[in-house]
Amino acid sequence: MLLTIICTTLWLTGGAGAPQPQHFHDGGTGTGCIPSERTALLSFKKGITSDSTNRLGSWHGQDCCRWRGVTCSNRTGNVLMLHLGYPINPDDFLFYPDACEDSRTLFGEISPSLLLLKHLEHMDLSRNCFIGPHGRMPSFLGSMKNLRYLNLSGVPLNGSVPPQLGNLSKLQYLEIGSRNYEYGIYSKDITWLTNLPLLQYLGMGFVDLSGIARDWTHILNMIPSLRVISLSYCSLGSANQSLAYFNLTKLEELDLSNNNFDHTYRSSWFWRATSLTHLVLKDTGLFGQLPDALGNLTSLIVLDLSENVNEDMTILQGLKNLCSLEILDLSYSWINRDIAEFMERLPLCTGENLQLQELHLGYNSFTGTLPSSIGRFTSLSILELNNNNLSGSVPTEIGTLTNLTSLDLSNNNIISGVITKEHFVGLMSLKEIDLSFTNLSVVVDADWIQPFRLESAKFASCHLGPLFPVWLHQQLLQITLLDISSTGLVGNIPDWFWSLSKAAYLDMSYNQLNGNLPAHMSDMAFLVLNLSSNKLIGQIPAFPRNVRKLDISNNSFSGIMPHKIEAPLLLILVMSSNQIGGTIPESICRLQSLLDLDLSNNLLEGTFPAFLQNCTDMLFLDLAWNNLSGRLPSWIWELKDLQFLRLCHNSFSGNIPSEITSLSYLQYLDLSGNYFSGVIPPHLSNLTGMTMKGYDPLNHSSNSEIEIDTVIAGVDPFHHIWLVITKGQQLKYGRGLLYFVSIDLSVNYLTGEIPLDITSLDALINLNLSSNRLGGKIPNNIGAMRSLESLDLSCNKLSGEIPWSLSNLTSLSYMNLSYNNLSGRIPSGRQLDTLNADNPSLMYIGNSGLCGAPLQNNCSGNGTFIPGYHRSNRRKFEPASFHIGVVLGLVVGLWMVFCALLFLKTWRVAYFRLFDKLCDKIYVFVAVKWASMTMSAE
Repeated sequence: MLLTIICTTLWLTGGAGAPQPQHFHDGGTGTGCIPSERTALLSFKKGITSDSTNRLGSWHGQDCCRWRGVTCSNRTGNVLMLHLGYPINPDDFLFYPDACEDSRTLFGEISPSLLLLKHLEHMDLSRNCFIGPHGRMPSFLGSMKNLRYLNLSGVPLNGSVPPQLGNLSKLQYLEIGSRNYEYGIYSKDITWLTNLPLLQYLGMGFVDLSGIARDWTHILNMIPSLRVISLSYCSLGSANQSLAYFNLTKLEELDLSNNNFDHTYRSSWFWRATSLTHLVLKDTGLFGQLPDALGNLTSLIVLDLSENVNEDMTILQGLKNLCSLEILDLSYSWINRDIAEFMERLPLCTGENLQLQELHLGYNSFTGTLPSSIGRFTSLSILELNNNNLSGSVPTEIGTLTNLTSLDLSNNNIISGVITKEHFVGLMSLKEIDLSFTNLSVVVDADWIQPFRLESAKFASCHLGPLFPVWLHQQLLQITLLDISSTGLVGNIPDWFWSLSKAAYLDMSYNQLNGNLPAHMSDMAFLVLNLSSNKLIGQIPAFPRNVRKLDISNNSFSGIMPHKIEAPLLLILVMSSNQIGGTIPESICRLQSLLDLDLSNNLLEGTFPAFLQNCTDMLFLDLAWNNLSGRLPSWIWELKDLQFLRLCHNSFSGNIPSEITSLSYLQYLDLSGNYFSGVIPPHLSNLTGMTMKGYDPLNHSSNSEIEIDTVIAGVDPFHHIWLVITKGQQLKYGRGLLYFVSIDLSVNYLTGEIPLDITSLDALINLNLSSNRLGGKIPNNIGAMRSLESLDLSCNKLSGEIPWSLSNLTSLSYMNLSYNNLSGRIPSGRQLDTLNADNPSLMYIGNSGLCGAPLQNNCSGNGTFIPGYHRSNRRKFEPASFHIGVVLGLVVGLWMVFCALLFLKTWRVAYFRLFDKLCDKIYVFVAVKWASMTMSAE
């Protein structure tokens, strides 16, 4: 019994101090949390207005230490950690939507009840919509004095960063700021940071620091514990401060990317931080030569100097010392150097010290031939040399890079020669290759067995044909992206090719491929499928179910469109220039995400599709060159995001609905070659997308989710070619159409006058109203359309004079006013006089009332016509000019009389005889008058 008592006592006393398991999320077996802290957490939960993913679904019951995101002390039961940050893959950062636009995040506010969690050390609320009613960062956070970790990054707050955060003297990790500029969080004073002596991680990316003093570096220099400083997108204006004593001896990572330094590399302060492992200076405006001190940063693992335009940058010998360097990014710098010379400057370390894994040199001006010494960088996994001026052949030594996963030599048009299996012999890790837009030929045997399994292969504009490359057969099971456009392929697509199982992106456009498409395409995984500009024939099969973009334009497809279109994610559908007939199927009405529909140049019949009323996100609509008829519906205004509308060369009739002027984003309108009648709709000034103030070609959609999907899928709405009639000819536009602002209502039956407010469309480049029945005068203020390059008003019934304001159109390069009833003098001007230099009279032919150059008809009157003087716009009377003219006339007249009397004797005699007679008459008149007055007085 005594032994039992002793053992029990020892067990109880020992157990009291034994470590207990911590309660992470919904695990743990403790006795429960502190009741007051449970109440505080529940009060916080009440402030959550939306939890669509039920992340707080476990927040019930007595033991709050078992709740998801809550961690308690194993000894006291106090809440130590609150981890509610929304997870994000760093690779998806550019595509991650704003926290308040993502329904998966938590919505609500940061409740003051959290102050009751007095032992809280770690709080992560990142990437949630915790903006509350005012959107400001709560200042009470500065009272949570036990905090060691505070992460509010991605929470789109606004207003000033509260300086009360300086009260968190135990803080080791601080991260705030959201990449959404709309909310505008800022700080004009960061001296409060000096009260955080233990701070190791400082992240204030996207916090506007433009208002702080230039001594921001000195403030950070007073926190020697700092290991990481991340101040990207902070609008900092300088990094050339001089530090008398450098305290940041523990600094390992420094990110100052996307700021506005605009001074030399050499004058920057950070070269003294010899402990740096990561230095990111992307897009900072730094320029000039790199300092010798770069060679002292021997611990560097990542060096990013990209997007700093610096053509004359010299890569120093000191770069050879950086034996720990794994990532070097100099892309988008426009460096103009020989590539072989540059390679000699890279680290010359040997054996295990040779760590260089990623070399990003795209978008520069490197010249010369890629040297064979590239083979010594055996650790390379990524090699990017795209968009340079490289020439010559590719060395076979590149085939020895056994760790290479990604190779990009694209957009080097001077690179030539043949790629053989020797170039690939050792590339067993290769997953991505891009040789597009080079002059390379890929020549391998049909039975060649590749050592790699590609996921992405781009060979656009290389020479692969004429036979279809058999070696691709081995890659079809893994490949997700394949671009073999413009590669000279001829003939049928082999059946085995359609065994693609994972391909999301396929581009085989601009070849001479023929034959039919397989019937089972609906089961394929394509997101983007481009088969345009080939010789494909037959019926169109069912669309791939997940496709975002489908382009089969410029082929010989016939028959009718599929009646049942089951592709709910379709964004862009281009089927132009085929032989497709019948009506447009109503199943398209379910494609409510459709942005671009191009069915032009086919044999389609019917009326304007009623189902388009559901496509309220549509940006581009092209139904030109078909057999469509009927009236345009008044509901067209509901396509509120529409930017491009092209319905030319159909049989549409009736009035142009006035509601069309409600399309405020519209910048391209072509209704030419139809049977429209009536007047041009009034209120054209509502088309603000055609004004300099409202013109925004990059505003593709108000729907951010669609915009993100468009980028992810690699969808470019301007990939295909549009034919545009402007400047009297048919021109091809691709991506340039994005910046082309045009109205073409030509070849219709429109009557009435040209609306006066059309002159407010000052971003308009092309205006074509020719071949109608328009009357009245040309708007006198047409010269306000300063962007106009092409103006065609020919073949109408316009009358009156040509406005002299046309001479203000300095960008005008084409004008046609022929075959109207215009009259009066033709205006002149520096720009007008250069138009149609070969035969300028053609611009005015068919207007019998016009006169003056360049016509042979002279205007009546001998006076010289002063340009700018117009009957309807005479200058006001100016008294100063009148008085000067009177004085000059008087002086000239007196001198003419004086000279005549001086040199002509007969004039002198006659003058003085006349003067004597005049004096005698005056004398007689005065004498008689005086005598008469004297007699009457007597």
